[in-house]
Amino acid sequence: MIVDVLGKPVYAYTGNRPFDPARPVAVFVHGAQHDHSVWGLQSRYFAHHGFSVLAVDLPGHMRSAGPALTSIGALADWLDTLLAALSVKQAFVAGHSMGSLVALEFAARHPARAKAIALLATAFPMTVSPALLEAAREREPEAIELVNAWSHSTLAAKPSSPGPGFWLRGMNQRLMERVAAKGEPQLFHTDFAACNAYADGLTSAAKVRCPARLIVGKRDAMTPPRAAAGIADALKLAGTRVDTVTLDAGHALMTEQPDATLDALYDFAVRVGNG
Repeated sequence: MIVDVLGKPVYAYTGNRPFDPARPVAVFVHGAQHDHSVWGLQSRYFAHHGFSVLAVDLPGHMRSAGPALTSIGALADWLDTLLAALSVKQAFVAGHSMGSLVALEFAARHPARAKAIALLATAFPMTVSPALLEAAREREPEAIELVNAWSHSTLAAKPSSPGPGFWLRGMNQRLMERVAAKGEPQLFHTDFAACNAYADGLTSAAKVRCPARLIVGKRDAMTPPRAAAGIADALKLAGTRVDTVTLDAGHALMTEQPDATLDALYDFAVRVGNG
């Protein structure tokens, strides 16, 4: 589905179902150098089990027009503008990695529209090393290869072996390469710089009033579980209903543990929707 947002075309995958804002709405926000397709299984299941779905391409990524936005705050406000354009009063928002910061900031800035948030592979601060930032700016293929390797906990996670023709690391590599080819120059650096510069995680967490669930991978080398503890503590101190689910996976939760990730998301979204 293409939506006009401030005069720019925005793509959102709806799970092959007509979008109806009167139904419960689930929004899925991808991370750096990715697009909506990283949520393929989870978004489609939600769409066929009671939810209207928006798995978005962020500005400047794949099918959504640029320019790419350069801060987490701008992305959070953009998401609110998108939902307003579609007459969505409240939404469950799930975000992965950079997308988790967008979901957190969205809930802090736009509490009336945030039904609940799920933060996958999250961290604060989401620091990016100077060497990786430099590689993303000057040697993007090298940065893609490094991040792809660090995002997976094993060389051949399922369904790579039992599913002939599938190789999760290879598919993720090609996805990031396609995003780079289709997007504006230095897009990976733009995304990483936004994560690295985001300084409001704990103060924003203190403003969140909707239920929250953190979903982390115990073998995540990019955003290890301990890096999410500060956000969880800040949410709890603010009186937010929050819990943490730990999966046996690396950073690429949605592909390494697709069913477990889906279960953690859907159980939470249904529970808060009925609560």
